[in-house]
Order: sequence, then structure tokens, then C-alpha cells
Amino acid sequence: MSHRRRSLSLVALAGMLGLTLSTPAGAEPRDVGRDISRDTLAADDGWAAADGGTTGGSTADAAHVLTVRNRSELVRALDGGSDTPKIIRIAGTIDANTGDDGEKLDCDDYATGGYELKKYLAAHDPRSWGSARPSGPQEEARQASAAKQAERIELAVGSHTTIVGLKGAVLKGASLQLRGSDHVIIRNLELRDAYDCFPVWQPNTGGLGDWKTAYDNIWLRGSTHVWIDHVTISDQGHPDEDEPTYFGRNHLRHDGLLDITNASDLVTVSWSRFADHDKGLLIGNGDTATGDRGRLRVTLHHNQFENVVQRAPRVRFGQVHLYNNRYVVPADAHDYRYALGISTESAVYAENNAFTTPGHVEAADLVKSWNGTALHQTGTLFNGYPVDLLAIHNAYNSGSERDLTADVGWTPTLHQKIDSAVRADREVARGAGAGRLR
Repeated sequence: MSHRRRSLSLVALAGMLGLTLSTPAGAEPRDVGRDISRDTLAADDGWAAADGGTTGGSTADAAHVLTVRNRSELVRALDGGSDTPKIIRIAGTIDANTGDDGEKLDCDDYATGGYELKKYLAAHDPRSWGSARPSGPQEEARQASAAKQAERIELAVGSHTTIVGLKGAVLKGASLQLRGSDHVIIRNLELRDAYDCFPVWQPNTGGLGDWKTAYDNIWLRGSTHVWIDHVTISDQGHPDEDEPTYFGRNHLRHDGLLDITNASDLVTVSWSRFADHDKGLLIGNGDTATGDRGRLRVTLHHNQFENVVQRAPRVRFGQVHLYNNRYVVPADAHDYRYALGISTESAVYAENNAFTTPGHVEAADLVKSWNGTALHQTGTLFNGYPVDLLAIHNAYNSGSERDLTADVGWTPTLHQKIDSAVRADREVARGAGAGRLR
């Protein structure tokens, strides 16, 4: 595996041993191995290396190199999403659902205005409410309650920021929000359970509605030059499959693991693990978002998608290079939908990816197309055998989807060594995710 990083100078290292929120000046936390805080993206490592590369908070002065161990310290270090260069090192487990006094908060603590789930369900039962959008006292109370939770768990990440996890670092219940940010690096961190206490019921006129949730673990909107590396993201703690059913639909509590939307651009996601979730990774959020044209350029390499039902990724408009990724569908995954979603004006270039599935998931199930038509794929491995996903999709297309073409209109040039799918499958299994950075 190739991880070429800029070396850390003695001057930079000395600065990093200065002020922290929780660590005495001059004392390095014991659980740090090789310090990655000032690493920048290698010059050829995917789309985020374009146009000058991605540097995060590597230029931060000593006063803005901070080690944080609780939500309050993390919020202070993020500085309201300011663009001041900063390096934030997360130690231990930080739970976003905690008060300023450090006390654990649950959904009852956010509920306000008389909101009660039982009352909400009674007020908006489709059998009596119909297909109109929810409104009235319980919906207003739900919105107010949701706003209280959002104020606590949505954490703004500004430009020129590096966030790294120390050994075993976990960020629970948070949604990291990158809005118009430039040069952000997030590495070696486990993110769990961005749990929505107050999902909204969205009925429709064509049949069953669905529960709509609010939070992604990481959400990029209009952000550029972002490198996400060696993170692990999952629903661990509150899997949606354990939630009850209301109005005939699972009461979902989670949205996406990572969403890249609203004309975000020049993003590399590498050596990360996405696990145990429904909607994994969305690139482009709407078929009518024509302002995304020419943007949403994303590289995904050496990532593991394990027990992800769909969106690994789903792409609109973007030029996405997808290489050396590992997909694992467990034997009991009876709700599996697809891996690669080819949507409006997307151009996906997929090379040497490996898929392992149980017998009831076939190669034809791996790709789904909506309004998109462009997928270039080579070197795909399916349960140990080479397959042509393009040919299989077109051969088994029932007519509800459009045929795909291999002409995506571009060829990736920014990438490191592309291994065979066999080698990548093995390397990603032991190297992807938080705590596995070499």
C-alpha cells in the first residue's frame, strides 16, 4: 500500500507539542504513534490533489493545535467553523449528545412544545391524515425538538482544518458539517450513530410514505479540497433494523454515512470503512441540481463497504473515480439493494473493485441506473471471478432502467498505483478504517 506524505519537520513537531485543551504544554499524549497531524495529501492522490492539493490545517500555529476529550472542548476547538488554520486531535470517546456540564442527553431531553411520539403518530396516521405533509401542533413541536438536537450535534467544520483521531478515538452522535469549507482533512477517526430523535413522516400519493431523517455523520455542502482517510463510519449503538415499524415503514433514525452534495468538489476518500447502514454515500443530491455540472469530482479508493444496503456510492453529475474498493454483503442481508447507483449525468470510472456476496445477491444486483447512462468498468471481481458489470446490467435490464455505455467522457489521471482486485481485496480487508493507518 502506498501512503506518501510530507515529512514532519522538527520545527513543526515542536509547535505541535505546545498548547492543548487537555494536555500540559510540552507533553505529547501517550496514545499517539506516528504523528499525522500535519500530513497533507500526496500530489497524485485522487481528485483532492488537483488545483494545488489539500493541506487541511497543516499551517496551524501552536495555539491552534488542540487535543480534545469531550464535546465542550471539541466545540471550542472548532471555533464555530472559523477558517483559522487548526489541528484538532480527538482523544478517547466524545459523545455529541452531552450537555455543557458533561451529562448524557437523550431524546427526552430535547423534546419540547409538548412533543410525544404517540401523539405524533396518532395525529398523522395515513388512514385519517391522508397524504398531506404533516402540520399542526405535533409537527410544530417535532420541528422545535429537532432544532434543539441539531444545535447540540451538528458541528461546523471550517476551512483549513485537520481533525485526527488518536488511538481508539470515537466521535458518537455527531454530524460534522462542512458548508463552503476549503482544505479539510479528517483522518483516523471512528464516527458512530448520528441518531435522529425526531424523524419526520413523509407520506406520498403513490403508496406508502417513509420516515425521513436529518443527519449524516459527515456532510459536505459546497466544500472543496477535502481528504477523508482511514475513518470508520457506522450506526453502531442504534441499528435501524432494531427500530419499530410505524405506518408500515421502519422508523429510521439515520440518513447517510457520508454525503457530498451542493457543488462540492475535489474530494478524496481513502482507506475508510463504511458499515452496517442503509444509505451509505451520496454524491449529488438532486436530478435538477444543474449547478453541480463540472463539479462533484470525487475519488474513492481502498475503502470497504460492509453490510451497506445501497449508495456505495450513488452519483449524480459527478466525475467519480472508484478503484480498489472492497464490497462485502453478509449472508443475512435480505434487504440488499445495490452498490453503484448511476444517476443523472454521472460519469463513473470503476477499476479493479472486489465484491463478495451470498448466493441470493447476483452480479446483476450490484449496479442500478436511473437517469444515468455512463459507467466505465474494468477488472471487477465478483465472488472471486472476473465479471463485466456493464454487460451484465444491460443483459439483465428488465426495461425499467436505461442501458449503460462505457463512454464516460473522461479518464482519471490523478491516482496512485492501482492494484489488481485480488490484491486490493486482501489489502483493504486488513488496512481500511480507523486505527489501521501505517
